[in-house]
Amino acid sequence: MTIAEIAKDFTERLKQGDNEGAAEKYNADDIASYEAMEGPMAVSHGKEALRQKSQWWQENNEVHGGLVEGPYVNGDQFAVRFKFDITPKATGERVTMDEVGLYTVKNGKITEERFYY
Repeated sequence: MTIAEIAKDFTERLKQGDNEGAAEKYNADDIASYEAMEGPMAVSHGKEALRQKSQWWQENNEVHGGLVEGPYVNGDQFAVRFKFDITPKATGERVTMDEVGLYTVKNGKITEERFYY
């Protein structure tokens, strides 16, 4: 598959709510994830760590709706924009989350993801 094909299928799966399926199919075993924040989840390495991070996020946020846009492909990378209406359970305050994920692909797998918000 080309990077554009990978990006399109990955993003379509996200749009359909199949985050786990997208990650399982396309994340490299040694994927690295970088969040634009401080703390224990700022950097994660490996598929299992990303699964745990995703599970934590889902358990700690109520999602009311959202939008996934893209992909926007350039070379070995593609970007996806996420806009979600959520209520973090810790605060109970409903907010709009707006972020961009930048994904790097090598040998048909996503080896790195970086989030900007």
